[in-house]
Amino acid sequence: MELAPTVISTGYAAGINAYGTVVLLNLLGRAGFGDVPEPLTGDAVLIGAAVMYAIEFVTDKVPYLDSLWDVGHTVIRPAVASLIGVEFAEYEQVSAAEEVVSGGAAGGTSLLSHGIKAGVRLGINASPEPASNIFVSLIEDGIVAVVIALVLAEPVIALAVVLVLLAMGIGLLVLLRKAIRRGLKQRGARGERDPPEAPDPG
Repeated sequence: MELAPTVISTGYAAGINAYGTVVLLNLLGRAGFGDVPEPLTGDAVLIGAAVMYAIEFVTDKVPYLDSLWDVGHTVIRPAVASLIGVEFAEYEQVSAAEEVVSGGAAGGTSLLSHGIKAGVRLGINASPEPASNIFVSLIEDGIVAVVIALVLAEPVIALAVVLVLLAMGIGLLVLLRKAIRRGLKQRGARGERDPPEAPDPG
């Protein structure tokens, strides 16, 4: 196993969909598709991640609700990624310092991919039709599946794919910057509440 490509690539996938990443690692590890740390292949891990993935599968396709979900997962996704990175480091029996670095690398990459995902979704939410949310969400799920499969089969290739995807994501954010600002304004407008009317002194 190539530890650095593995933790960076799994971190990227977790930043897009942490629960889907855990489910795939669990199932592929059980199937013997690749080397997955035993703590990630437990029944409780699979059940918990699968339930949360099912919730996210629906939430992620609803305009603006997906962005609220992203805000709530700004800490969760990097945290899950860091735990995955540490588990893979422990599996490789590296030093404690390397475990910390692995966790940090996975968490940092996850935060970056999460930020790209959240920004792109804000830009898409500025569109008046919901079909684009569904389409993009399905593409993201497919990307996570491909990256995790590559991580367990060819981690170096997975890393190359992730670097390309990160570059493309940053470029897409630049292209969507106006739509993202518009999406932020629209989300803010939805959260505003009209102030109560002052009582009539007469």
